[in-house]
Amino acid sequence: MPQSEELRVRAGDASLAATLVLPDGPTGDKGDGPYPNVLLLPSWLPRDRDGGYDRTGHPTWFAPARGVAHPGLLARLADALAELGIASLRADPRGCGESEGRWEEVTLFAKIDDARDLLAAIRSRSELDLRRSGIVGHGEGAGIALAVAIGDPAVSALTLIGASARSFRETLRRAAATRGRDGTEHEHPIVVAIDRWSEELIEHAERREAELMLPVRGGGTVTLALAPFEQAIHTPPLALATMLHRSVALVHGEADCWSDPDESKLLAAALAEAGNEAGMRLVPGAGHDLAEASDELIGEVAADLAGRLLPRDLPPVLLAIEEMR
Repeated sequence: MPQSEELRVRAGDASLAATLVLPDGPTGDKGDGPYPNVLLLPSWLPRDRDGGYDRTGHPTWFAPARGVAHPGLLARLADALAELGIASLRADPRGCGESEGRWEEVTLFAKIDDARDLLAAIRSRSELDLRRSGIVGHGEGAGIALAVAIGDPAVSALTLIGASARSFRETLRRAAATRGRDGTEHEHPIVVAIDRWSEELIEHAERREAELMLPVRGGGTVTLALAPFEQAIHTPPLALATMLHRSVALVHGEADCWSDPDESKLLAAALAEAGNEAGMRLVPGAGHDLAEASDELIGEVAADLAGRLLPRDLPPVLLAIEEMR
């Protein structure tokens, strides 16, 4: 049976709460290791390590969960990967769940650095294979996964779910217009505020102003640092994709209201131009979090990634670590 271990991972000046899932517990004398492993990165807005909205740390931002709570996307993937003999690590982002920091102030570049530190935490574990590592990036996490993998030759494969391709400027405008038409996700006060003030967010971020105060339904306000928005506007995943030479699979819900499925199609074209034939899967009726996807489909996404976790040549620093084990 898979075993979960709760960790604290030092990421820059913050301590992140994380969960490591091992397929059969620690490796032993049975020839059951070291395990291939995957880092799971969540989407935008405050999220917990399972991939759901962080209703604990930001209770006034999100409507209460309806009915029986279902596992988040990243928790579902962690379970599916464990069934295939793949270990995984997922963490509460800064300012979310049990991690330190304030989400409202965390820059995109800090999130990229945090992902690198989480990969380093994986590589510190002797029961995990240094040569077979992958990354799953969901939404914003897809762009972070691309940025990390470009500079890390030991990452074997990526799966990008609900990714955007173009600048955050275009992605936010299209998403806000979509949600404005059909009201999707407008039960959440923070989503209503961001959609209503999206043009102001873009304009003030491009002017490199420090912050913007958003009125939120119910009478409160949220002060957002604008550096993360400015960085996202000028770091489109499409540009990153042209620099990547690695195995990539794209998965996108056809009813995604945060990133249109066309974004993954654009990424697939850019990856192909760079020499990567990316697999592409559209999920009918599914939204950004793939909550509507069956466990069978989640298992298929996990199995596809597991099949692409082929051994990689290691840079000298990781070779040294491998030889010390």
